[in-house]
Amino acid sequence: MKSILLIGLGRFGRHAAQKLDELGHQVMAVDKVEERVNDVLSYVTNAQIGDSTNPDFLEALGVDNFDVCIVAIGDDFQSSLETTSLLKELGAQFVVSRAARDVHRKFLLRNGADEVVYPEKQLASWTAIRYSSDHIFDYIELNEDYAIFEIPIPNSWVGKTIGEIDIRNKYHINIMAVKTGKKMNLTIRSDTRLSADQTMLVLGNNRDIQKCFR
Repeated sequence: MKSILLIGLGRFGRHAAQKLDELGHQVMAVDKVEERVNDVLSYVTNAQIGDSTNPDFLEALGVDNFDVCIVAIGDDFQSSLETTSLLKELGAQFVVSRAARDVHRKFLLRNGADEVVYPEKQLASWTAIRYSSDHIFDYIELNEDYAIFEIPIPNSWVGKTIGEIDIRNKYHINIMAVKTGKKMNLTIRSDTRLSADQTMLVLGNNRDIQKCFR
């Protein structure tokens, strides 16, 4: 369990608060709009109404006591930038800031953000890859070059074992897990046999995966 300071309670911040609550973390939520704060009271440990660009207000929160500070402000980049910078000045251990544009990401990283999330761009990328292909059921980007894909078992692989396919040496791809319905098998061995009713999670370079399963 971690202690998390969540600043900005628009749609992104509200969803983040809900998920953090599901994961069992302690969350202090902050927004300058009272209605937004009231909307997340059932999901968070504590909440404050205030302006995160005010150094006195932010310092009073004890930002250095939180494991992670998330700046989820999406509709006012100036406030997001000032908040990110102030958090670091006040000793925040780890700051994650939300960006809406590439240029925002650069400025946030230069002004104190340890990590930057770009939800619109990331979701757009996921949507484009997921729905432009018939053979991808899910997709998790790890960086610009590598990702995890959930794909069906190719017809030519049905009935064969992992060792017989030799996917790692032939295609430079790793099979991380095999799914049968909702059941996940994470114990993948060379004698694991594949069937037509399964899907598999594969890890590798995007180009290698696309080439192998196009």
